[in-house]
Amino acid sequence: MINRSPNLSIDDYVRGILNRDRTVLARAITLVESNAPEHIKKAQNLLKEILPHTGQTIRVGITGLPGAGKSTFIEALGCHLTRQGLKIAVLAIDPSSSISKGSILGDKTRMEKLSQDPNAFIRPSPSSGILGGVARKSRETMLLFEAAGYDVILIETIGVGQNEITVRSMVDFILLLMIAGAGDELQGIKKGIVEIADAIVFNKADGDNKARALVAAEEFERALHYLYHATEGWTTHAYACSAITGDGIAEIWRTISEFKTLTRKSGIWQIRRQHQEKDWLHALVDEELHNLFVTHSSIKTILPEVERDVMEGKLTALTAAKMLLERFEG
Repeated sequence: MINRSPNLSIDDYVRGILNRDRTVLARAITLVESNAPEHIKKAQNLLKEILPHTGQTIRVGITGLPGAGKSTFIEALGCHLTRQGLKIAVLAIDPSSSISKGSILGDKTRMEKLSQDPNAFIRPSPSSGILGGVARKSRETMLLFEAAGYDVILIETIGVGQNEITVRSMVDFILLLMIAGAGDELQGIKKGIVEIADAIVFNKADGDNKARALVAAEEFERALHYLYHATEGWTTHAYACSAITGDGIAEIWRTISEFKTLTRKSGIWQIRRQHQEKDWLHALVDEELHNLFVTHSSIKTILPEVERDVMEGKLTALTAAKMLLERFEG
């Protein structure tokens, strides 16, 4: 029986996650998202215990320009998967305000039907201002989902432009969601994302927009022949679908399934996962070094004054950085 007390032990967490207890899973995600020192230590011990139970789930990053209908698409795809008996988890990255540091966290409202599905688990997560539109603790959260037996993890990113490539270091498959007729002024934003996409999907192919979406997909299909493919041994194609009517959703899932089969057979899947672990290592080291730096006693006392001098033009950023680093090392 799972311990329901406020303070769960590592064994309680592990047992609850492996038994697919949604309440314990939600509490475990809250634990790994916490910045409290005691929680960070406990979370790392938990991740170490569940690590042998991870690695089989396919992680699909879904990105695209604002207004492309990412949440509606994820709900349509998610419902399609659960009808096939698959368990899916959605990690929805909400943009954090640069002023209040808060975030909307409204994905459960936008995915009302999917949020009520017992085979789906939706977790909104604030981006905390991290470039690339991915939450700082997203990697740890995905490990918890994998250990809990979810077959597919859908990661919705906030669509902030070329920095979206950060998500490439976290997922197996990148799906770029677009809409027809967005305008040439958006091409600069799209280029960086197009080059990392494993599939390009024109959403909202319904009603009066259906013909435009089909034409756009055909045009992109021709253009993709001239681009470097994001995954070795895999050819990126363009598709059209409607998240409202469901047209094209099954084809997109077949494409993702084919990708998983092909890359696991070729070994690319494992190589990509290994590189992701290396990227995670470096990200954690960078984060820890930054924390050690800003909390160091000799830095804390002078940092506000140095920052003010830089802002007022009394010091260049380079001079100030060198001065602070010398103080830190000394």
